[in-house]
This record gives sequence, C-alpha cells and structure tokens, in this order.
Amino acid sequence: MVICLPPGTLVKDANSGELLVDLKQSHQQFTSAGGGNGGRGNLRFKSSIQRAPRRFETGWPGEKRTLFLELKLLADVGIIGFPNAGKSTLISKISNARPKIADYPFTTLVPNLGVVRLEEGTSFVAADIPGIIEGAHEGKGLGHQFLKHIERTRLLLHLIDFSDPDRESILNRYHKLQAELKSFSPALSQKPQILVATKADDPQSQKNFHDLSASMVKLNPVVFLISSLTGEGIQNLLWKIKEGLSKEGPSEEKQITRFYREQEI
Repeated sequence: MVICLPPGTLVKDANSGELLVDLKQSHQQFTSAGGGNGGRGNLRFKSSIQRAPRRFETGWPGEKRTLFLELKLLADVGIIGFPNAGKSTLISKISNARPKIADYPFTTLVPNLGVVRLEEGTSFVAADIPGIIEGAHEGKGLGHQFLKHIERTRLLLHLIDFSDPDRESILNRYHKLQAELKSFSPALSQKPQILVATKADDPQSQKNFHDLSASMVKLNPVVFLISSLTGEGIQNLLWKIKEGLSKEGPSEEKQITRFYREQEI
C-alpha cells in the first residue's frame, strides 16, 4: 500500500515516539512496515502422481506498526515576537490571511499562513506564529507547538513593539526571545533574521527607534521601522525579504504546487 503525504510530514512510531522519517521533498519515499511473504499455492505441489494437490502454504505475516503523522508548516518566512507585537496585523496587511486581531495578548492561538505576492511570478509564504512567551522552549504557553512550526522557515521576522515607554524593556524582549530560540534549537537561532520595530504610527515608537537604533543595529544590522496601520516601511521590508529569500532555493509554495501537479500527471 502506498500513501501519499504532503511535504513537511514527520512520520513517527506512535508507541516509542521515534522519528522514522522527515518527508521534506516531493517523491521522497519511505517504507514504514514491510509486507509479508506469500506462501506457495497448491499448483507448486502438483506432480505426475498428484495432479490436483490440496496442499498449500499460508505464508508469513507482514510487519505491523502504528504511526503518528505530524505536519509542520511549510513557510518561507516566520513572523515571531512576544504577544501583541503586531504579527497578525502585519500578515493581514501583506497577504490575504485574515487572522483574529485584538488589543490583548494571545489573540492568535494557531499559526496563520499567508501568501505574499510582490510582483508577477514573485511570492513567498509567511507564517504568523502565535506569541512566544518566556519559557516557551520548556513548553510554556504551548511553546513547543509554536516553535516547531518555524524550524522549516528560511528567514525570520522578529517583531518588537516599540511603543513601550520603557526602552530597557524593548531591549530585554529582544534578548529573551533570542534566548528562547536558542534554547529550543541552536539551529533555529542561527536562521537569518530581520528585526522589525512595529507601530511606527505611535510617536513613542518613533522616539524609541531614534534613540535605540544604534543599539539595535549592533544586535542585528537589518532593522526596519514599520506601521501595519499606515503601511509605512512595509514595502521596503518586503523587498528586503525577497532579497534574503533569493539567496535560497525555490519557495515552499512552489515546491508544494509542483508536488501536487506531479501527482495529477
């Protein structure tokens, strides 16, 4: 039996939790359980003396295994940040995704995917990851369920609310989230990142960005100030994302589209 699964599926043994295979590519194949060997039928026992033998062999049973299938989101860009950083507002601004948006923490409880189209034939998939909190790498606030979805992304947008009057708090939030990424997966913390200061429509954000820009550039040389409300800075941010992704292979959206088209042939 052959079962077709979408790219991005993890196949695990349901009893032991062992990861058997990570199906990343189209046409990737894996045998989870071997079939049995068929026994010899009665014709194999036919002879000149026994013309209609009733003897036969039942064969040997195949392997049995209970599997657990886990699908990780396939996105080019992961939008991360602490609750209320403006992640959902940004993805609703740059794509057709329509997540729930409200002025309180943990409005987003599940990741949201949106296709961002820049120009004819140019697009990428962005994932709005629910707010990560301190201790997420230990599973707090459903941390593991959220962090695992950005392991496949090629680039991260780290959003920070710059409207906070406490400038030290802004810097602390940056360091705390970076620590969470590193604690969950060192490889995750090494992914290319763009630092995004949000809520530029707030005068306090403008002031903080002016005062902290030198410090932020030392932490990450690629820094943008944007407003998802007015659109300020967003177009330049999108072109920078395109530039970063162009250094990689084809987008996940194209890989998935190619996969399903090939299944139809």
